[in-house]
Amino acid sequence: MLATARTFTLDGIAARPVRVEVDVHRGLPSFAIVGLPDAAVREARERVRAALVNCGFEFPLRRIVVNLAPASLRKVGPGMDLAIASALLSASGQLEWERLSRVALVGELALDGSTRPVNGALAIAEAAREGGAEAVVVPAENGPEAALANGIDVIPLDGLGRLPALVGGEWEPERPQALPLGQGGGAGGPDLADLRGQPHLRHALEVAAAGGHSLLMIGPPGAGKSLAASRLPSILPPLATVEALEVARVASACGRLHGALGAARPFRAPHHTISPAGLIGGGTPPRPGEVTLAHGSVRLGF
Repeated sequence: MLATARTFTLDGIAARPVRVEVDVHRGLPSFAIVGLPDAAVREARERVRAALVNCGFEFPLRRIVVNLAPASLRKVGPGMDLAIASALLSASGQLEWERLSRVALVGELALDGSTRPVNGALAIAEAAREGGAEAVVVPAENGPEAALANGIDVIPLDGLGRLPALVGGEWEPERPQALPLGQGGGAGGPDLADLRGQPHLRHALEVAAAGGHSLLMIGPPGAGKSLAASRLPSILPPLATVEALEVARVASACGRLHGALGAARPFRAPHHTISPAGLIGGGTPPRPGEVTLAHGSVRLGF
């Protein structure tokens, strides 16, 4: 039988849709994943196999082919485990879920079938909403983060064993509360009041903060450039909701989103030996650099 499911892969800080196609048919037992997967995606075979057995499901001893479309897009990370396992259960006749192709699933599976959080849950939930998905199923720990995306039903799942009860309507998980938005710019952090003297530098910082201008500070070591730059966020205006979501989207893709959202504007101080890819982003798969991580606030450079 053939079954399909919807999931996403991260491409930088953006979530790209992936269609998971699972075909189970007669033949020598095998489990192949195609569609340009990276090592973490290929290893999903062993995680899915162990999770199914340990949750009381039957792993079909047949020829299993998992295709991740589009094949031209590189798939990265372990976040497709849940979608692959769900489609495999459907293709083997162990799970009848009419909404499977209309619901987005994302999450890493432990060997005991429990779900583990993944990076980029906010971007994935927003992409699922834009793609017309009815709901998005995420690991329970990612629930508050994914709930920041308004307009889509977020279903937190703590384990693969809960899936039949969820599909059958026997279990209805409590919908997560979205992460709270912070109230201020630099409350509780380094304060500009620590900068003594240097009235011209203080005035320049205030003008830059009020007008949203860039600022270049040049001076000998020990003049107070780093001290002044690290305290600039304390006088920046609070993050607006749109700005806070943009900052959260970047932090989520990098696995840095913890606690309240937007409690302080980001401040980045990369070392002067940083590589170009580390500064502006890049790599395979592409990852945000220090410039992106400082979005909405201050990046201290040398």
